[in-house]
Amino acid sequence: MRIQEISVSGLFGIFDHVIPLNMDERITIIHGPNGFGKTAILRILNSFFNSRYSELRTIPFQKFRVEFDDTSSVEIIKNINKVEDSEKNNIILNLYKNDQEPISFDIKPIKIHRDTDLQLSILDKVIPGLERIAARKWLYDSTGETLSLEEVLERFDHVLPSKLRSQEEPQWLRKLKSSIYIRLIESQRLLNFIPNASFKMYRGTPVILSTVSAYSDELAKLMQDKFKEYGTVSQSLDRTFPVRVVKQQPSVDLTDEQLRHQLNELEATRSRLIEVGLLDKDEDSEFQIQPQDIDESTKNALSVYVEDVERKLSVFAEIASKIDLLRKIINKKFAYSYKKINFSKEKGFVITTSYESPSSNSKTLSPTDLSSGEQHELVLLYELLFKVQQNSLVLIDEPELSLHVGWQIQFLKDLQEITKLANLDILMATHSPDIIQDRWDLTVELKGPEK
Repeated sequence: MRIQEISVSGLFGIFDHVIPLNMDERITIIHGPNGFGKTAILRILNSFFNSRYSELRTIPFQKFRVEFDDTSSVEIIKNINKVEDSEKNNIILNLYKNDQEPISFDIKPIKIHRDTDLQLSILDKVIPGLERIAARKWLYDSTGETLSLEEVLERFDHVLPSKLRSQEEPQWLRKLKSSIYIRLIESQRLLNFIPNASFKMYRGTPVILSTVSAYSDELAKLMQDKFKEYGTVSQSLDRTFPVRVVKQQPSVDLTDEQLRHQLNELEATRSRLIEVGLLDKDEDSEFQIQPQDIDESTKNALSVYVEDVERKLSVFAEIASKIDLLRKIINKKFAYSYKKINFSKEKGFVITTSYESPSSNSKTLSPTDLSSGEQHELVLLYELLFKVQQNSLVLIDEPELSLHVGWQIQFLKDLQEITKLANLDILMATHSPDIIQDRWDLTVELKGPEK
């Protein structure tokens, strides 16, 4: 299921906006003057689908509607017909499906009971990645957010003991949210909160790491995991290889020419995997069988061998495509500053410079040595390729931050390549005509009320 239109009424008590999403090219750009609600719209959408109701309550609007490509829709209504102070922050959700009567759910604010303080110590135990950093504040390591008690209780309501639970979301709402994955890439994306075991007993302040360094470490781990998976598959196939060769029927249909072509293709694939850092140069040198070694006595064994190697290397297919695209886009942009990015299983991002400096002999740079614009670009592209699952709607706030005009001009073309590879929908908010270029057909302008 995909979102095909969103609309908001009474945003900041002023604005009404309707935003149809581009379903064919899968990129929609919203633009308009400061203060018209571009970021607020992204935050409302993200807050609702990720059950961040406490954040939803902080954004002033009256009604928000999301329409899906199966003709159903959901409506979020705030402060309607509520007169009592205790009810003023209620949120009403209405699901409309076909010609059926709407289904409603009333999300009431969390009420903290007197005995709640006695239960706070169990929050860290029942919620993975949650760590208490103050009397009523927690750090959620997965996102780097600092959450209040109310936010913790609201967000993780479904895993809390009954004494701490507020309301359970109805099945229709859980099903709806599980069918649409939303990720917000915010304008502040260069700092990352991380867990640090050495600070476990003295966690007064969250540990902060540059996002580009965190993602470098994360990519190294992803590459290592894939290499381990490759090793497991290889061991399994190698163990049964002799038996399968003996049982294999003669490959009468496979010509010498076809077999040579397959071997050349495997060697080309192996070379690409070495280039992106997933295989070492001396790894599995047996791949390099020479085509001239093929004769009738070896053809049968080689056909099994080819199938095995294809299965081994297929483990890397998805991550290799993503690394290759990231490398291609980034190196085009880094070339102007004499930098180049490669990747390794040990370090993740490997950044080098070709500039000869009289003050330094080092040609290797740390990810944090990159300029803010270079870090913004690397972090944004990494998130799109590696941190978002397929068929997601990705919300990008101000992609132009810290990017010079040349990079902004190229951004939309890069984004189109990524959406095809990663199978994503994009909704982004920008002030930059250089991002849009001549693609005004992808844009929706936010306008003020008629005077």
